[in-house]
Formats: sequence, structure tokens, C-alpha cells
Amino acid sequence: MGNALRFLYGNCCKPTTQEYGYGYGVPTYTDGLSALVHDIYHFETTSQVPEGLGRHVVSSKKAQANWYKKLAEAWKAAKPPPRTPDEAARLVILTLKNHLKADVEGLLAYYGLPSPQALVQTSELLPPSNSHPPQGVKFELQTLPVDAKAVADGDTVTVYVNTVDPREAANLPRDVKLAATQRAKARAVRDYVKADALQKKIVDAGYRVLTGPNNEDILARKYRIRLREFNAFWKRGER
Repeated sequence: MGNALRFLYGNCCKPTTQEYGYGYGVPTYTDGLSALVHDIYHFETTSQVPEGLGRHVVSSKKAQANWYKKLAEAWKAAKPPPRTPDEAARLVILTLKNHLKADVEGLLAYYGLPSPQALVQTSELLPPSNSHPPQGVKFELQTLPVDAKAVADGDTVTVYVNTVDPREAANLPRDVKLAATQRAKARAVRDYVKADALQKKIVDAGYRVLTGPNNEDILARKYRIRLREFNAFWKRGER
């Protein structure tokens, strides 16, 4: 257990009431930050996630365990570790940026931490940049890994941006968000007819539900990018 997490839990985040039986309900803490630290600490010692979390998120307990494992690693690596609800929310968002938006928001809501929309500046959620963007660049797309099949032989490329990204979150249509949540629930009960219909609705709106590295669902916005001043001509057999 990292010293930073142990110190924060032991000195800054004590519950206001006697600790509850691990994994049952939500204890009364001074704030969501202390509750999150408690549950991360508890997960590292027992590998158990909070029982009540399942009512706020759509993914399985196996996926939830993966979140807490990542959060424990991120927390120990943070220098200094989060000491306010806003800082804790930013760490959660950045650590779980490739996971389903409904899960990230549900996890934040479970601990009463600020949502991505509630945080003040989008730039504060993104990794710091060591250089200024080229002149004329208005923003950068923090895309998911680009599949080689998405790169056409011409002058276009297809990329996807996770809707957890604050810029995408601010513009995500409510019906698309709802469709993604309902699709996950439909697949969980093997109602694939309903899931496919919801997937079509998502695709028609310009989004996709992709599979992440840990088999989690990622709701992403599709972008088709055309490269300017790029000579895409090539002869057969040449690259």
C-alpha cells in the first residue's frame, strides 16, 4: 500500500461514524473524497468493491474491480495525491477515460464527486502539454488508438474520441447517452434484438460503442478527417 494513500486515509479521511461492515451500503463520511480513499484502501486489502456501487453503474463487478485497481495505482503515483473533491474527480476521469461514460459518471455520483460538466476548465482535465499548438490550431482531438484499417488509401482517416473527454461530454446528445446505457443493460440480459436497435440509433447519430482493452464498452464520437495539402496519389503496388 502506498504511503500517500495510507497517510491520506489515516490522517485526512476518517469517517464521522463507526466504520460499517465492509461492502455494505454507503457509510457517512465527511465528504466523497474520504469515502473513495476508504474504498480504494479496502479494495487493496480485500479485492472487494462496494456492494452499493452496482446501482449506479452498468458494468459488472469484474469491471468495477479493474477500476479500483487502476485508481489505486493512479492514486499512489499522484504527487501530491488528491486532497479535494475536485482533484479526486479529475483523477477518476483521467484514470478511467477509456471506460464507458455512464460508468465514470455513475462512480462519481456514487461518491458525490463533481461530474465532468461541473468541473471548471476543460484544460485542467487534460494532460499538460510541453509545447503550444501550431498557429491556427483551435483544439486537439484526444483520440482513441487508431486502427490501421481506419486509414484509407486516400487523404482521409477515421478516428474516435471517447465521450468521457470533457469537450465531447459537453456536446453529447441526451438520447445517445440514454441509448448507450440501455444498450449495455439489454446486452447484460442477452436481449440482442433491442441492443442492436439501440446500436443503430447510436451509429446514426455519429457515435459508436467500441470495445476497450479490458472488454469494457466505450461510447465514442466518430470523426472523419481529411488531410489538407496531402498528395494521396499512389500507383498500385507502391506506397
